[in-house]
Amino acid sequence: MPNVDPKAERAVYVLDGRPAVDLRLTATPTEVWCNQFEALARSSETPATIKKGFRKAWIVVTLPAGAEPADTEKALDNACELADQASNLENTVRGWPKSLQYGLTRPAQARSNLTAIAPYMFWLMFRNVASDGLVFEDPVNAGVLSKPGCVLASPSWENTATQIKQDYVYHWTRDAAIVAIELAAGSLATNQPLIDYVRFAQTCQNSASGAAHFARASFLIDGTLRNGTDQTDGPALQTLAILQLFDQLDPPTKVVARTVVQANLNFLKTVYQGATHNLWGEEYGASFFARSVQLKCFQAISANTLAINIPGWLGAAIPWLQNALDGHWNGQYYQSLFPVPGDKVPYDPNIDIVMAAIYGAVEVTDTKLLATAALLRSQWADPASQYFYPINGADRARSIGPLLGRYPGDKYDGDTNAQVGDHPWTVSTANFAELYYRLAKKITINAAVPLNALSATFFSQVGVDALTSPAAAAKALQDAGDQMLQAIVSHSDHLELGEQFDATSGFEKSVSNLSWSYASFLSAIRAKNAL
Repeated sequence: MPNVDPKAERAVYVLDGRPAVDLRLTATPTEVWCNQFEALARSSETPATIKKGFRKAWIVVTLPAGAEPADTEKALDNACELADQASNLENTVRGWPKSLQYGLTRPAQARSNLTAIAPYMFWLMFRNVASDGLVFEDPVNAGVLSKPGCVLASPSWENTATQIKQDYVYHWTRDAAIVAIELAAGSLATNQPLIDYVRFAQTCQNSASGAAHFARASFLIDGTLRNGTDQTDGPALQTLAILQLFDQLDPPTKVVARTVVQANLNFLKTVYQGATHNLWGEEYGASFFARSVQLKCFQAISANTLAINIPGWLGAAIPWLQNALDGHWNGQYYQSLFPVPGDKVPYDPNIDIVMAAIYGAVEVTDTKLLATAALLRSQWADPASQYFYPINGADRARSIGPLLGRYPGDKYDGDTNAQVGDHPWTVSTANFAELYYRLAKKITINAAVPLNALSATFFSQVGVDALTSPAAAAKALQDAGDQMLQAIVSHSDHLELGEQFDATSGFEKSVSNLSWSYASFLSAIRAKNAL
């Protein structure tokens, strides 16, 4: 039997479909192994089937009913041998010259086809979706195992890399909804992941409702309540996701879906005029993003033909939210939050505004939105800006980028809570690229460019002026979006997408394999392919 090391990764042994033994192995791989390899090792030498999930260095041993003690001991010995092999290979990896590491090997940007890359991103994202056959163990909360439909925000936690002090092994309502939309639009072989998503959404909803925290932003991977903030954008985004995947559900799950949506609407009726923690869960007030996704949710419900009840109060809620969003304009840009946070000045221009167009009801032709977007791009791409990212200067010479962040002076570097650095984010960059694509589509359809005094700077950033034809403007916007996505691909870790990129080197930092990062890239590609 293997020795016990309380600091090593945990191995779960499953007997007859249920966890039977929980112990720790002495020889387990570290973060290099976990992050760089994805494989499955099997052994058929004994009555046990041994599966080694290299991604998180978890070993699951499934023993048949009535297994003899000798078989059990042999199975555990084989599992230990696999862990030893992983440890040995990890040592080999550490000895490689840096030039051979994925993190320092970039795809040939000039030859990368973004649409061809998208399927790889889809399946990389799909690794974070729990099922009956893919079960995650919470590395922090002992004994907590994932339920089907849980979407890990990221498989990273504080012991997966020496510099990481954050734990993202949780299910965020917002992130999961955005992922579910991409699952519904993707190439799944079965609708089971969508069924699982809806049923797990109800599990989380029941947990939150029972604790009087209906808008809880995140949950443990078994659907129980997690300590954290309440965010009223979550129920709206979840409802939008369910509406988009509804037709792919089986009849029993459609009943569950309608129940979840109705509960969300009952809650949103009481809070849409109020304050909330914002998109990033760090400030409290009247959120432009939350109001925008709530408005889109209400508009979608009003237009639905899925036998989902249309509440009468939506008739007053929709214009109220439209007027409230207009009130965020300060003459130069849309303000992301009222009141402006006193501990983060300036807090705008904030990428929340672009995200409000991608996930919410703000029209991409809104010239106030475009004025805000122009300021967002320039604050990180203009060398004269105090918030300029040096990597954008290097990337400009390669005709890719720029990479964008969240807001000016952001101090969350994704590694720790020390608040020490401002870096670009994958989701910010991909969402901005999608803005370009969606706007190009609108210009093509309308045969007109929404160019005025407010939007002139936005269009000038991509070489469009009053003399540019609609067709040429659409092409310029598409090229600009492509350059941003090419920067993401170029700086990715062999297509694996984390949360952030280093502002100077461009290498990935913060937690790895962020589900939202993949989903934002896929959503942008869908918008590109719609042109």
